[in-house]
Amino acid sequence: MPVILSVEEVARLIDSARNLLDRTMIMVLYSTGMRTAEMRNLQVKDIDSKSMLIHIQHGKGGRDRYVPLSSKLLETLREYWRWMKPKTWLFPGTVHNWRADKPLTPKVVWDACKSAAKQAGIEKRVYAHLLRHSYATHLLEAGADLRTIQLLLGHVKLEHTVIYLHLSRRHLQAVPNPLDTMNVSSPETVRRSRKKHKK
Repeated sequence: MPVILSVEEVARLIDSARNLLDRTMIMVLYSTGMRTAEMRNLQVKDIDSKSMLIHIQHGKGGRDRYVPLSSKLLETLREYWRWMKPKTWLFPGTVHNWRADKPLTPKVVWDACKSAAKQAGIEKRVYAHLLRHSYATHLLEAGADLRTIQLLLGHVKLEHTVIYLHLSRRHLQAVPNPLDTMNVSSPETVRRSRKKHKK
């Protein structure tokens, strides 16, 4: 079972990003639950601010899907766009330290997460996919149903989504224990001796 970040830890991670690029990537990963490869392949045209949706093209298994665009993320994306002015790829990569019209590498994303976690003083091992796990668990704890989470994450099978039930403390503790509904005698009335009864 992956260890997830708390909501408070995610906020600290975002605020501890080295720069606007790192902050924007971390916010995209967390607020959409998308995979690293899906984020790296995002194009500027995939951000639909009118419908408040993000179009994820060719996700795992070549499937497309839409995820909601958070208003807080949109605010950051607009600031990022004014600064970076990306053309095709939302997060353009580099060739020989010059910006190029190609997606950035996984290492850039990995470095962004690692650096922010260190700056935030988070001792858990923070990596991009952990933000996906944290997003799904936080959605579940906020009341989203498993089918909705399955669609948002792009899982083909519901059984892949069920893992988040195991990660959600609220769901584990919400189920009443059958022992608590039984009428059993008080422990104060139970014998303390471990000796066998005489026949």
